Amino acid sequence: MAAGGGSKSRGWCCWLVVILIAALVVTAIVLTIRKKSHHPKPSPVPGPPGSIEKKYSDALAVAMQFFDIQKSGKLVKNKIPWRGDSALDDGSEKKLDLSRGMYDAGDHMKFGFPMAFTATVLSWAILEYGDQMDAVNQLEPAQDSLKWITDYLINAHPSPNVLYIQVGDPEVDHKCWERPETMSEKRPLIQVNESSPGTDVAAETAAALASASLVFKTIDPTYSATLLKHSRQLFTFADTYRGLYSVSIPEVRTYYNSTGYGDELLWAATWLYHATQDKSFLNYVTAQNGKAYAKWGSPTWFSWDDKLAGTQQVLLSRVSFFGAKGTSNSENLGLQKYRKTAEAVMCGLLPDSPTATSSRTDGGLTWVSEWNSLQQPVASAFLAVIYSDYMLTSQTASLDCSGNSYTPKDLRNFAISQADYVLGKNPMKMSYLVGYGSKYPQFVHHRGASIPADADPGCDDGFKWLVSPQPNPNVATGALVGGPFLNETYIDSRNNSMQGEPSTYNSALVVGLLSSLVATSSVVQSFM
Repeated sequence: MAAGGGSKSRGWCCWLVVILIAALVVTAIVLTIRKKSHHPKPSPVPGPPGSIEKKYSDALAVAMQFFDIQKSGKLVKNKIPWRGDSALDDGSEKKLDLSRGMYDAGDHMKFGFPMAFTATVLSWAILEYGDQMDAVNQLEPAQDSLKWITDYLINAHPSPNVLYIQVGDPEVDHKCWERPETMSEKRPLIQVNESSPGTDVAAETAAALASASLVFKTIDPTYSATLLKHSRQLFTFADTYRGLYSVSIPEVRTYYNSTGYGDELLWAATWLYHATQDKSFLNYVTAQNGKAYAKWGSPTWFSWDDKLAGTQQVLLSRVSFFGAKGTSNSENLGLQKYRKTAEAVMCGLLPDSPTATSSRTDGGLTWVSEWNSLQQPVASAFLAVIYSDYMLTSQTASLDCSGNSYTPKDLRNFAISQADYVLGKNPMKMSYLVGYGSKYPQFVHHRGASIPADADPGCDDGFKWLVSPQPNPNVATGALVGGPFLNETYIDSRNNSMQGEPSTYNSALVVGLLSSLVATSSVVQSFM
């Protein structure tokens, strides 16, 4: 009996131990699940464009039209009834055809520096969001507008070390208020070359042509190859003969003064790497030139003058997110520094981040400059949504901002907030995109829009239209005006160029932003 009782007791003890162990295992599993539930799970990889967001689709169709308004030269399939052929003789004094390209803003100048930036940003938008543009019938118009610029840029580069960077005399141009179709003033040409270098403008043009070569790679391989050939030559020219174009040509400082050329060199090299997969370009941006110009750890604002946030941070993060074959340790280290800086840029944009920029209006608009105040908010939103989509596609669950976690959706929400502000969700309850919504600026600072299409007032007489109390007779559809003041007011006056003048490069940025929001993201490794 005693022996039998001891065996039964040991049996119960064994079962008790098993139960305790099982309980501990279950508890550990529950705690692990609870612990994991506090961390965001990777969002699904986005697929083909989903349901269309009508608001952004409609706004994109409006924004795209401003490129047609700004076209110079003999217009093909002209979609703007109050526009006609203009500047057909541009470049003729040097036996060049510089009739194409686009007018810069509300004037009739062709400034190569911001025009090339326009082409680069438009190319980037097409490469990332071409499928979404296509879903709402805007891809072909975008490609057409891009080619209108790149045709001009190719012709402006007649030999390896010569680039024409300006058509027209800004002082003469700004003393006239007339339609482009009736211009009669001389339109002189300005170039950079070996003795008068322009690293910044040559490198920006190289970036434009390299990015565009990717856009046309499958639809027109011959044209793509031509773009890439010019891009390589221009990059070599820019890198070999270094100097600021606004030092070589002091008169441009009043209009588009360049504050440095290192960002353009890295921007161009990055696009050439994407276009060619030539590792020498990746080494260029991650090694010595990266150390010299990248400003790792120092976030900047993306604009026509400063490409750091665009390339060294966001565009090179694409390489980091999706990987590059055969990347060396030193290149990976450089890419990590770019991505770390990109994260700092994103953390600065997120309103609730511990490192959020305080440069905002009460209505939530990112605020940097009184002149053309919408450029940086729209540019920042464009970068934010691209970065958000890189995270989604690579299944990167979160972004750390000084200990706080943020998801791709947080970045997208920031981009949406800036886009919605532009489209009318602001204290003025007005759309800053002309032609969108029921209320938008009526006195846009734009010569062609302000003068009736059947008028030919000449250079001086046209100023009566500048001071006219009547709204513009022609709607500058798609124009993104400069934007509100810091106190979120807007003075709708034709003389108010600070707030009311649109620009082609602003249009490229807003087209990129709206394209990204048209539908569910579908970013893929489209040019890697």
